[in-house]
Amino acid sequence: MLEGARYGTLTLRAASLRGGSARYRGEPRRDALLAARFGTGDSALVLVAVASGQRAAPGTHRAARELCEWIAEAVGRNRARLTEDVHTANRGALVSGLHRLTDRAYGRLRADATGRGLAPADYTASVRCLLLPAHPACRTRVFFGMGDGGLFRLRDGVWQDLEPAETEPEPAPTSAPAPASASAPAPTSAPTSAPASASAPAPTSAPTSAPASASASASAPASASAPASAPSPAPFRFRASVARPGDTLLLCSAGLADPLRGEAALADHLAERWGAAEPPGLSAFLADAQTGVKGYADDRTAVAVWEA
Repeated sequence: MLEGARYGTLTLRAASLRGGSARYRGEPRRDALLAARFGTGDSALVLVAVASGQRAAPGTHRAARELCEWIAEAVGRNRARLTEDVHTANRGALVSGLHRLTDRAYGRLRADATGRGLAPADYTASVRCLLLPAHPACRTRVFFGMGDGGLFRLRDGVWQDLEPAETEPEPAPTSAPAPASASAPAPTSAPTSAPASASAPAPTSAPTSAPASASASASAPASASAPASAPSPAPFRFRASVARPGDTLLLCSAGLADPLRGEAALADHLAERWGAAEPPGLSAFLADAQTGVKGYADDRTAVAVWEA
């Protein structure tokens, strides 16, 4: 799958491809990618979801797709409130609401597994998402999800690993949020983003040669926007950060995150390719995402966001 879009100062590129192991065995791609825009104009909100089905379990490619679709449905239903919370950097509401939304999606997945006669522990997937406001004055980038993968940022030619910890508190805001919305509470965490794009994921690239800023996570209680559900199988991770002009954010599945963290040569290559002033075209981005690394043959999904 290949996606690309531009909104205001944001350029999005996303690719999801089958790994060498799956091609060799004739298996389907376990990674899933979904990009959607809700709303129009400056009030639009872009969601990019990346999911990876559990390895060595049958049918988990369907679980990955279902998680992406159910989270997108929930974001679409709550788009107005989420947009307001992003614009006002209302971290408390975002953490609780997105945690509840994610738990509910996993609850549906467990029910679906039972209906298929499968063990819920086998029929599951990791999921990672980015919320990007389309308003050009809002530079807040919101990441949330559960399970394996990576969140990285390329800034001044250096990769920074932004993977949220499981229990660390989010650092204090370092930049003022963009346009505020109606009546959301004052921001309690750092805003981060700019205009979003309609069909590509928004990332925050990660270090593979010289990690820099560690980030925090959140596993706060569910919010008032969805009914409670059984706890999810992995810790909830959340990060809200403020993007700067020239940044490249990268959200990716474990198939790319692992070699990025483990192979400096790949990190250097992608820093050179994606650190240019102009974002790559779709075919060039796909070629970069396919860069082979010996010993790594899993599916790869990469979502990158360039900040003009």
